[in-house]
Amino acid sequence: MAGIVVVFDFDKTIIDCDSDNWVVDELGFNDLFNKLHPTMPWNTLMNRMMMELHSHGKTIEDIVQVLQRVPVHPRTLQAIKIAHAFGCDLRIVSDANTFFIDTILKHLEIRECFSGINTNPGYVNEEGRLMILPYHDFNKCPHGCALCPQNMCKGLIIDGIRESIREEKRFIYLGDGVGDYCPSLRLKERDFVMPRKDYPVWGLIMKDPLRIKGEIHEWSDGEEMERILMKIINTISLKESAQLISVDCKSVSAQEPLPQVFSSSMITIQYL
Repeated sequence: MAGIVVVFDFDKTIIDCDSDNWVVDELGFNDLFNKLHPTMPWNTLMNRMMMELHSHGKTIEDIVQVLQRVPVHPRTLQAIKIAHAFGCDLRIVSDANTFFIDTILKHLEIRECFSGINTNPGYVNEEGRLMILPYHDFNKCPHGCALCPQNMCKGLIIDGIRESIREEKRFIYLGDGVGDYCPSLRLKERDFVMPRKDYPVWGLIMKDPLRIKGEIHEWSDGEEMERILMKIINTISLKESAQLISVDCKSVSAQEPLPQVFSSSMITIQYL
């Protein structure tokens, strides 16, 4: 639907792990990571870890191979493909980085489903080392949000996406972590938030659900995410169809049921 924007977090939402931890663990640098973790912010730590990987002979190809093995629920992929095929505007807002996200999405063949990705910059320098920078340059221009890490305020990003669209659209936000709480608070009454059950953002929302203006729909795994997301999109679509019919087609019987816009069983997805 052209009137729906679906915003996904990435780690533990689209993929079933944290991509930062996954790379560090798979390449055998977890001990060093745990030693350095208390000494610096997460985003700075990941840039340092990329330096350590490079200095110990790990290549970009090594990192790519690890990223291509991340666990992903097949029904999550199906939900993304169906929502995209139906015309929803899909976005990613993530505290990972562009290199990790692009590598994974291209491997899964779903990169083209997303119209925009807001995340920390990640690029390979001339020495062949992956550099990871903060989304917000907190040294020059701090974002000022007490709820979010200093490198990224997802709430400000959601506000920016809404302003850039310049027309009224309904947002559906999916996430799992503490950083997903701020954007959940920015949603409007016509919007929806889908926190992953028993994850940090779900706990924060459940402490005071009345702070959230949008409808709350929790989910536990890829299968449940697909079912709930499709139900929300379908409900919105049917309501919009009903409004159009009531305005433009007065001859339609009020007792005649509107057809279901789609169901996940209508589209067959082939996986690699």
